[in-house]
Amino acid sequence: MLYLIALGSNQRHQRFGLPRAILAAALQRLARADMAIAGTSTTITSRPVGPSQRSYANAVAIMETTLEPAELLTKLKGIEAEFGQRRGQAWSRRVLDLDILMWSGGAFASAIPALTIPHPLMRERSFVLRPAAQIAGDWRDPLTGQTIAQLDARNRRPKKRQEKAPKPLDHETKRP
Repeated sequence: MLYLIALGSNQRHQRFGLPRAILAAALQRLARADMAIAGTSTTITSRPVGPSQRSYANAVAIMETTLEPAELLTKLKGIEAEFGQRRGQAWSRRVLDLDILMWSGGAFASAIPALTIPHPLMRERSFVLRPAAQIAGDWRDPLTGQTIAQLDARNRRPKKRQEKAPKPLDHETKRP
């Protein structure tokens, strides 16, 4: 089975160094965990989402494995823990974040462990779509039918600003 895995880091590690080096080390670790790397994107720098103030290093890899989605998630969380435990609130700084974006089996959902494929926020995140489009641009989102390249192009379009309704004139709000 093929999986599209997102890698992210925005915190230095005492052994591996800066976030870009952490992603390289994480790819090596993934290759030793019953998985073969079938492709990797370039590493990009992105602005943080949420409370973190530090920029992220992000990349995407195509991994080949016989593991089922829940087994792979357990393996990924174990590798994250090897690089350092997450502390604090959601979306705060972290040494390593590994997410399953998509897999060759289509849509998937489980309650234990909590896992939804495709990743629910994937379509909104340019820091995931841009590197994913480099190596898996022709993969189709099983929910929308769009390719990763199409999702990336749509995500890059300038967002239209919501126009505010004009304020009512004084005589329109006063009652007789």
